[in-house]
Amino acid sequence: MTTPPEPQSTHFGFEQVATNDKARRVRGVFDSVAVRYDLMNDLMSLGVHRLWKRMAVDLAEVRPGQQILDLAAGTGDIASALAKRAGATGRVIAADINAAMLNMGRDRLIDRGHANNIVCVQANAECLPFADNSFDCITMAFGLRNVTDKSAALASMLRVLRPGGRLLVLEFSHPTPGPVAALYDLYSFRVLPLIGKVVAGDEGSYRYLAESIRMHPPQSELQAMMETAGFAHCTYLNVSTGIVAIHRGYKL
Repeated sequence: MTTPPEPQSTHFGFEQVATNDKARRVRGVFDSVAVRYDLMNDLMSLGVHRLWKRMAVDLAEVRPGQQILDLAAGTGDIASALAKRAGATGRVIAADINAAMLNMGRDRLIDRGHANNIVCVQANAECLPFADNSFDCITMAFGLRNVTDKSAALASMLRVLRPGGRLLVLEFSHPTPGPVAALYDLYSFRVLPLIGKVVAGDEGSYRYLAESIRMHPPQSELQAMMETAGFAHCTYLNVSTGIVAIHRGYKL
């Protein structure tokens, strides 16, 4: 009798899990943190995440009339900023795989007056439900590290970009070795889970988020992955000594 193959595995933070189970586990994390997501971001970063996102929006160079896809849109802060730049003749698709986060974002976008040029779509970045050559720009902030198959997601993004279009990925990354990196490790694994426990009542989810950052490919490796997927002129910008990095690539 033939022994069935062992299920493929991948990382969920520092834990190895079955590849086909990671999406469910990640969904559980974001179902748990959705209600306090914005508050926790402000507490965890002392508000600096707003500056990081503003830099990413500036680098996206969105112009009036363009079609934009914001992946891992979460509570909609980047989609809101992009919609202002795309204007009444443009459109932003705010997409997220997690229904709880997407519903929270949709409500907040409506409250901000973005009912006309933003559409919310539940979608998996690995198999985007859009036609080829649909978007002038794709953004993804703090979401790529949670994707099970990053190569599949990058290929899917390239497919739906128009020639000349650009991808911009804002993600936690690997800080330059030194005192800041040491303090960052201490903060990530000691302070961050404690804040999650006290404020959100969920230590485990925030421990996973810290671990997922460490398991994310370093800057040069992610750049190489983008190039392998077919993106051209790929570059990255380290921000806050590399605590976050902004990657850009173009479809020729």
